[in-house]
Amino acid sequence: MKNYPIYILLLLAAAITSCTQEKKTLPILGHREPVENIVNGVTRIDTIYQALPDFSLINQDSLTITNETFKDQIYVADFFFTSCPSICPKLTKQMLRIYDKYKNNDEVALVSHTIDPKHDSIPVLKKYADKLGVDGKKWHFLRGDREEVYELASKGYMSFAALDSVAPGGITHSGYFILIDKERHIRGAYDGTDEKQVDQLLSDMDLLLNEYKKQ
Repeated sequence: MKNYPIYILLLLAAAITSCTQEKKTLPILGHREPVENIVNGVTRIDTIYQALPDFSLINQDSLTITNETFKDQIYVADFFFTSCPSICPKLTKQMLRIYDKYKNNDEVALVSHTIDPKHDSIPVLKKYADKLGVDGKKWHFLRGDREEVYELASKGYMSFAALDSVAPGGITHSGYFILIDKERHIRGAYDGTDEKQVDQLLSDMDLLLNEYKKQ
C-alpha cells in the first residue's frame, strides 16, 4: 500500500499538524500550482489548489449526485463495498459516529462510493442504507462505472481502489476518510479504522465549520 498517493498526502498532513493546531485552521492538501497575476499593476503570486474534479454518480435513492449537490456543504468521503469482508464494517461503524453527530447540521454530508458496482446495484445500496437507518439526503451511497469511480479515487481524492484477486472480497482499497471543504479542496485524511483518528476528524470538522462562520 505504501506506493499509493494517499501516503504522500498523509505525510504532508503529519508535517503540518503542529502548525494546524497553533493556527486553528486546517491545511489544504494535494497538489498546488503557483500562478502569476497582475492586480492594479502589481504582480503577485497566487496558489491554485487541487480541487475535486466534476463527477456525476447515482445514489441509493436513484438520484443523480454531482459536485453541485454539495455546493454549500463540507463532506466526508470513503470507499467501500457492501459485501466487503475486511475493513468496511469498521469504516461504516465510524461513519455512523460522524452521521450521528452531524445529522441535524445541513452544512455536513457523508459520501460512500461503492467500488463494486457489479454487485452493489441501486436496490442493494438502498437496502444497505435502510438497514443502517440513515437519511439518504445526509449520507449518499454512490454508484457509477467502476473505472470512473477508481479514477475519482486516485486523481480526485488522492486515495485508491483496485481489483486484487488475493484481497478479501477481490478488491483492495483505502480505509481513509477524506474531508472535503465547500470549495472541493481536500482538508484532511484519516484512517477510518482507527477510532482516535476519527476523533481527530470530528474535531477538524468543527474547526472547518468555524472557518466558514468567520468568513
